[in-house]
Amino acid sequence: MPKQYGYVRVSSADQNEDRQIDALQQKGITKAHLYIDKQSGKDFDRPQYKKLVKKLKPGDLLYILSIDRLGRNYEEIQTQWRILTKEIGIDIAVIDMPLLDTRNGQDLMGTFIADLVLQILSFVAQNERENIRKRQEQGIAAAKARGQVFGRPKKPLPDGFSEIVALWEQREISLKEALVQSGVSRATFFRRVGDLRGIK
Repeated sequence: MPKQYGYVRVSSADQNEDRQIDALQQKGITKAHLYIDKQSGKDFDRPQYKKLVKKLKPGDLLYILSIDRLGRNYEEIQTQWRILTKEIGIDIAVIDMPLLDTRNGQDLMGTFIADLVLQILSFVAQNERENIRKRQEQGIAAAKARGQVFGRPKKPLPDGFSEIVALWEQREISLKEALVQSGVSRATFFRRVGDLRGIK
C-alpha cells in the first residue's frame, strides 16, 4: 500500500524546523515517516534524505513545504525530481506551490506547466543560495576592513619569549629546552618566531 512521507531541511543546527514539521503533520505525516536534515541545500549528500530515498516505493507520496527545502542547486533539484518521479515512481506535493503536485495535471499541458514552475523555482533557490554566500563574503570583508579579527585570538607570547628565542638562535640552549621554557609546541614555537620577526 502506498505510503506518505515528509521531508524537512534547515541549513544549520540552530535553525528552527517547527514550521515545516507543522505543515507536514497537517497533511497527516507521522513522525515515523518524517525525515529531517540540518545542513546546507547545496547538494543532496544528506543522511536523512538518503534514508528517505531508500524507503520510497512506486506510488508513495512525498510532501515538502517548499522547493528550496528539497535543495538549492538548480541542476541537482531537476535531477532528483526526475529520479523520484520517473525512476522510483513516487508523487511529490510541494505545499507552498500547489502547481508542483504531480498528482494533478497529468496531461501534456499540466506536465509542461509543472516542469516550467519547477525550473523557475529551482533557479530562484540556487540564486538565493548564491546571494546569501555573496552577502556573507561582503559582510566578512566589511568587518575585516573595520579591523574585526576572525578565528581564535592568539595567545600572548610567553614572558621572555624574545630572550628565549635569542638564546636558541645563538645555540646557547637547545630547541627542546626552548620549547620547555616557552611552554608551547614545536609548531607554535616556529610560528611565533615568525610573528616575532614579522615573517608571514
